[in-house]
Order: sequence, then structure tokens, then C-alpha cells
Amino acid sequence: MLQPFDTTSRVRTAVVTGRHPFDVPNFHMLFHHIPEIEYYPQHMEDWACDAAGVRSRYDVVVFYHFHRETPTGEGDWWDAPTKPALETLGTTEQGIVVLHHALLAFPQWDFWTDVTGLPQREEFGFHIGEKLQVDVADPVHPITRGLDSWEITDETYTTDEPTDDCHVLLTTDHDPSMKALAWTRQYEKSPVFCLQLGHDNLAWSEPNFRTVLQNGIMWAAGRI
Repeated sequence: MLQPFDTTSRVRTAVVTGRHPFDVPNFHMLFHHIPEIEYYPQHMEDWACDAAGVRSRYDVVVFYHFHRETPTGEGDWWDAPTKPALETLGTTEQGIVVLHHALLAFPQWDFWTDVTGLPQREEFGFHIGEKLQVDVADPVHPITRGLDSWEITDETYTTDEPTDDCHVLLTTDHDPSMKALAWTRQYEKSPVFCLQLGHDNLAWSEPNFRTVLQNGIMWAAGRI
């Protein structure tokens, strides 16, 4: 028997994808193994169209999309809702998690800069299969509490660092990579967690990565 959307006590989590290929089975398993959440994977267009009328009732929205063009709010019926749907972010306390390549989405849209705190998304370098050390910049934050430095194999980005109003949680001295790997910020009413790591299953299967992602979702939902 299907459980009605509003009766779950778990964190209702929309996982929004699109415009970038990924390992579907292992990506789904990444969220399936977080017992505290109930996750709903969907393309950006489905999230924006919101046929079930539940978009505002998710506790957290995880973005893992790579749309590069700025939405206009015009065009075909499945594209027109994207801009107004995204612009509802921050109007409530709904949590926002921006994962890996979603940080580089909408490079010419100031709105996405305000959400992510990452100002330079037009020009960037990417380096697949880098083995890097991840250092904990804030060992007392709920997302990183109890973690020590660890190594991970992942894709790194070279671009600007997040703005000064971001609170950096994870860093690296690896070259090539941007220094900040994870940070939090506030976008209007919404808590935002940004995680630069997370290209494929080499990263997703790393226990510390899974802990950080799980804690980031729970923090964005106000549960820790």
C-alpha cells in the first residue's frame, strides 16, 4: 500500500537532476541508504511543473542538475515553469542542498549566485579521478562533527572560491582544485548546504562522503 506523501516522519527530499549524465543505479542507492529520508528523484522540468502539487511540501530539495542556459519563464509548457519555480526558493524555510555539478549551473544568472554563494561559474576547469585529501575546516558544525581528514577520489573543479558570507566546512590543498569543498550559507529564509564533491560512485561509496551528504540533508531540514 502506498504511503500518502504527508504522513511520513522522514525528511521528504526532492532530488532534482537534468542535463548531465550520471550512474543512475548507484546514485539512487546513495539516497536509498539514508534511512532518515524519503527521496523523490525527478528531472528539473518535473519538479518545476509540479503535477502533484507537492513542491512546497518537500523538506529539502537536492539539486544535481547542470542546466547552463538561464531560464526565461517563457517557451514550451515544460520549460516555462522553471524560472518561477526556482524563484520560490528562499521564500520558505525549505532546505536547499547543491551537489557537485549543480554548483556550476546557470552561470550567467545572479539568482543562482545568490543561492550557492559561488560567483564564477562561466569559466572553470574540471579534473576527473583526482585523489585528494579532504580537511575539516569546522569540526564542531553538525554536518562535519566527529570527522577527521580523509582521502577521496573524485572530480575537482578549478574556479573562484565561495563568497565571504559562506561558512566553509571542508577544504583541500590539492592542486588542481578549488580550496573550499563544502560550505553553508543562508539564502533568504532557506538554509543552504553546498558540496563540491560527488561526481560518481568512487566518491559516493566513500563513507565520509556519505556521512557529510546525509548530515547536510538533515541540517538543511532542521533535523540536526
